[in-house]
Amino acid sequence: MEGSFPNRAAAGAALADALSGYARRRDAVVLGLVRGGMPVAATVAARLGIALDALVIRKLGVPWAPEVAFGALGPGGIVVRNDDVAGRLERDDIDAVLSRETAELVRREARYRGGRPALTLRDRVAVLVDDGLATGASARAAVAVARALEAARVVLAVPVGSTRALRALEPLVDELVCPLRPPVFGAVSEFYDDFHQVTDAEVAEALDSADVRPPGTV
Repeated sequence: MEGSFPNRAAAGAALADALSGYARRRDAVVLGLVRGGMPVAATVAARLGIALDALVIRKLGVPWAPEVAFGALGPGGIVVRNDDVAGRLERDDIDAVLSRETAELVRREARYRGGRPALTLRDRVAVLVDDGLATGASARAAVAVARALEAARVVLAVPVGSTRALRALEPLVDELVCPLRPPVFGAVSEFYDDFHQVTDAEVAEALDSADVRPPGTV
């Protein structure tokens, strides 16, 4: 369709052009939101010549309505809570979701990091990259985690996004980059010819083949 990308790599190329001001910055790191954001982020990092890493985010969904988040988990044991929702839940329900999602986050971190040290963002420019922005729930959690990890500057970069989500997230970041902002937005997949489900193996391969790593993660 008109205004779409052939695949995530092509979307990453377009995004890299929009992020050219960060080229070769040693204090910057591109963080792919796993899993869909990783192929986009890998292209961005390669074209800009800056560090690449993965940001594992697990949404904490209400047990009987998983699409409603009461918070999110990030690396390093960071928990971001939405008190308006969490305050309505029983402690046992919260603990059960936390336990399940923590186990999955640990599994993914171990799979993707391959023995490398934990992610650190202190005093760094964190460029958060996903393949698109629909509701913005994952991106909102990623921004909160980046702030909690003490990033000096948080940049949210997506190839395509809904107007509503972009408006909601813009006040939360230092910079928001989104080349394609269609007036009518249904789903991220509508703006890609190839929108296959990204696998754990693809994420690990992208990280293994990256030319540049953040300090301490070689």
